[in-house]
Amino acid sequence: MKKVYINQGIATSDFSLGKKCFSSFASENSIVHFLGRKKKVATMLVFAFFALFMVSCDLLNDEGKSFDKSLLYGTWRSGTLYYSYTSEGVGATWDTSDDVTEAEGQAFTWTLIGDQLMQLHVLEMGSSVPKTYTVTTLTETSLEYKDGFGVSYSFVKVEF
Repeated sequence: MKKVYINQGIATSDFSLGKKCFSSFASENSIVHFLGRKKKVATMLVFAFFALFMVSCDLLNDEGKSFDKSLLYGTWRSGTLYYSYTSEGVGATWDTSDDVTEAEGQAFTWTLIGDQLMQLHVLEMGSSVPKTYTVTTLTETSLEYKDGFGVSYSFVKVEF
């Protein structure tokens, strides 16, 4: 009986009868393959752990602060520029240096999710312009945010 070892002794072939007959894994090789599979599973678990860890670190950072949107309700002023926010999610902006009043101001809708203040300014021809800001401070009397270019805006609440 002539045995030929294929793939480092994993399978054998018996040519003495003129037919191929592959044997099962040898017991010593079965242990090696079991440990090899264990290493693969362990490696996949390590990668999954690191992926989960990376996501959870993003969720825990301070950059994604959350603000109470009810503090935003009312009229805010920065010099001659005014913004008005209502609890219905609509607002208006106007600049008194251009002799524009609140009634003539540019309308917009707004949402505050976390620290992201999104305004959708409605233009006269029916189109709209979205603007997104990152709120850094929101109290009963102070509002500060910055745009995507890093320009900061600071407002104080106006009581009429």
